[in-house]
Amino acid sequence: MIDARRLRTLRAVADHRTVTAAAAALYLTPSAVSQQLAALEQETGHHLLAREGRGVRLTAAGEILLGHADAVLAQLERAEADLAAYSAGVSGEVTVASFATGISLVLAPAIGTLAIRAPGVRLRVLDAEGDASLPMVLDGRADLAVAVEYRGAPRADDARLTRVPLYAEPFEAVLPTAHPLAAGEGPIAVADLAAEPWIGPYPGNPCHDVVLLACEYAGFQPRLVHSSDDFRAVVALASAGAGVALVPRSALLGVDLARVAVRPVDSALATRRVFAAVRAGADGHPLIRPVLDALADAAPTTPAGPGAPTPRTAAPTAPVAPAAP
Repeated sequence: MIDARRLRTLRAVADHRTVTAAAAALYLTPSAVSQQLAALEQETGHHLLAREGRGVRLTAAGEILLGHADAVLAQLERAEADLAAYSAGVSGEVTVASFATGISLVLAPAIGTLAIRAPGVRLRVLDAEGDASLPMVLDGRADLAVAVEYRGAPRADDARLTRVPLYAEPFEAVLPTAHPLAAGEGPIAVADLAAEPWIGPYPGNPCHDVVLLACEYAGFQPRLVHSSDDFRAVVALASAGAGVALVPRSALLGVDLARVAVRPVDSALATRRVFAAVRAGADGHPLIRPVLDALADAAPTTPAGPGAPTPRTAAPTAPVAPAAP
């Protein structure tokens, strides 16, 4: 018999590429992980891992077993969901990892909805960067993620995850008010900003990838002079004339835009796609299903913001948390 717990360990090692990193994700010691892998190799009668530099890689047998492991783990999630549904009364905690503007835009409203629809469901919210929440779900540190597409993200057809699309929002150009393109209402061409100094998130941030992709498609590499993952800081730098930026529409909510101009851009690639994700098989869990439904109901058809028909330069009426991507 193959122990399912050891399959989960194999999946963690495949994701993190080292025994030490897998152990940290599983809250185990490296020696415990090594023992589980050795036992799994004994159970299967195959070498599953091979050394590769300072890390490890799966052998051909390991890759075969990993494909079955994903299916087995997903089925176990479904079994837990069915048993939980059978139990009388739905009450418990769901841990949700989300980037900051996702918390503001959909997660906070969903908490209010759940208080009415499913008062027994309690949410524990973790603020996580856009590229961190999916690994937290896969490692078991969170039950649900509000995440964004990014380079290197698990594919939409990844058998380990079930996705629920929430919304897509455009990035908009933030320009100093003295900029020649600041006036007007229609979209501006991203290519027209090629010669400008740029302000943007750090590499590794999903929004950094979107900005690079939109600029590359427009035929240039942006000259990133200033870097910040806090979009309030990005807007402040633009208001000081330090450069131009592309910022997700919802990240501009509550930000003082009095000294900048916000213009839509002509690039469909300058878009942030947001979705909820759970481990495959867990979407039917009686604690998780109401959360997914509440998030879907809270998701705007078109996120309001400076590019929507609302005042663009109104000062914030109340302090807001830093808008992280």
